Amino acid sequence: MSAGNYCLEYSHMAKQPKFKITPIGGLGEIGKNMTLFELGGDGFLIDCGIMFPANDMHGVDYIIPDFRWLEEREDIRLHGVCFTHGHEDHIGAVTHLVKAFPELPLYATPLTAGLLQVKLKNARLLKTTDLNIFEAGDTIQIGPFKLESFHVCHSIPDCVGYGVNTPYGVVVVTGDYKFDNTPVHGRKTDYARLAGFAQRGVALLLADSTNSDKTGWTQSEAVIGGALDRVFRQAKGRIMVATFASLMSRVQQVVNAARNHKRKVCITGYTMSEYAKIARKLGYLNVADDMLISIGQAQNMPAHKVVFMVTGSQGEPSAVLGKLASGRHRQLDVRENDTIILSSHPIPGNEEMVYRTINRLIQRGADVIYDPIESVHVSGHACQEEMRLMLNLTQPKHLIPVHGEIRHLHLHAKLAVDNGMRAENVTVIENGATVELDGRGVKVGERQPGGYVFVDGSGVGDVGRAVIRDREILAKDGFVLVSVNVDQRSGKLLDEPRIVSRGFVYLREAEDFLEQIRENIATTVNRSRRNLNGNRHTLVEENLSKLIYSETKRRPMIFSIVNEM
Repeated sequence: MSAGNYCLEYSHMAKQPKFKITPIGGLGEIGKNMTLFELGGDGFLIDCGIMFPANDMHGVDYIIPDFRWLEEREDIRLHGVCFTHGHEDHIGAVTHLVKAFPELPLYATPLTAGLLQVKLKNARLLKTTDLNIFEAGDTIQIGPFKLESFHVCHSIPDCVGYGVNTPYGVVVVTGDYKFDNTPVHGRKTDYARLAGFAQRGVALLLADSTNSDKTGWTQSEAVIGGALDRVFRQAKGRIMVATFASLMSRVQQVVNAARNHKRKVCITGYTMSEYAKIARKLGYLNVADDMLISIGQAQNMPAHKVVFMVTGSQGEPSAVLGKLASGRHRQLDVRENDTIILSSHPIPGNEEMVYRTINRLIQRGADVIYDPIESVHVSGHACQEEMRLMLNLTQPKHLIPVHGEIRHLHLHAKLAVDNGMRAENVTVIENGATVELDGRGVKVGERQPGGYVFVDGSGVGDVGRAVIRDREILAKDGFVLVSVNVDQRSGKLLDEPRIVSRGFVYLREAEDFLEQIRENIATTVNRSRRNLNGNRHTLVEENLSKLIYSETKRRPMIFSIVNEM
């Protein structure tokens, strides 16, 4: 539809149902990207990723989008889910989605599909999942929806955005992108397709906002090659490079540097190893068989001949780098003269974990290299000048900033207005807010319920905010458990209260305070002798809490067991 026909055809379009867009994740946060698109009773999804837990989310492995409300809807038929690329924040929750919607077809480019296959295979879902592979630039028909894919540069190969054809014009979804004119894998962002959308009329642009607070242009991935070469030339011992498991372009750059400096490469960690196998099979990772070695082989080689690829660049305690930092890895340790490269930037909220890991590695004798010490990582997201270029290429009538924290979304909106868009045509929303597009423009509709779904071990969604708060208290102030035996008839204590404490005070060195606790319990029980309605334990907990706070200014969790005998 041309821009000129946009208003002329309104009388016809008024009869059409509104095109609705509901972000389920990714707006107001970094991660768990997922968006629902619907027209009438039909719909499809783009992406289904995870988010890393914050420091105060104790015990949580990761967070997935809350699409439970979508499972309950009977007024919509989902025709599939399309993926933009293979990073965890875009594909990481796929197994949870497939379990909820077993017949939902998946659509992805070859490398992304390969990474999805690893996840589905591990969850024993591969044989029953309809996985469709397409090439960047292909047009995909998903139910009644026609999506035109276009290649974009990011920090992983095979990334795409989508142009969604609607009765009201094209809706362009950029996915994660940047304009890299010297990409590692040689394929640039599809300028021509983006400009072609503008000629037909872009009714709405949903564009990545992650780097909206950074001026200028994002550096090319090509600069990393030179930085790695400098670090490899200076390293005296073993080299360990930490990055995301799915970042195959970075693995390729490390392989190239290792080859140039006559080192062998050991890829550690199950997920990274599996992803590397898929990438090699599909031709996205070019490495000879004799370049790859096992951990056992690496241990028996001279230190200056070895490079390890490891996971854990975000400070995750369970990943390889986290285990190395704490000395918990079963096969590897950190030695003097080791050079450890963190080829990543901390995800917002992960800074403390990352820098704590760096400090521990340095304490163990390693030389730790990270940006800005050396340009061993560049962002995969567009900075402000690239965002302006995207706006100028697509010429959207309306804009919704996506993928970013609240500050990123608002900065992107301000940039668009400064670039010439009308303020009323830029809409900042958060997860759950449904946007309706019709011939009149964009309107924010009703909000869907949702929030964080925590994955803790094998449990999904059974850990809520209340449990997280309890864990935070336990981590901060510990707990105190008291057990008392009371005569059922007289209400008197039968023996001395038993007290157990963890993470609060070391009771053996706090005998005076322990005696105060015993006296407090005895007084509370004696005063409640006639209280036969079963709430003695509540009184014990309340009074003990007051005493402990008065003496220590701490609030441990307090549990009491009153046995009436």
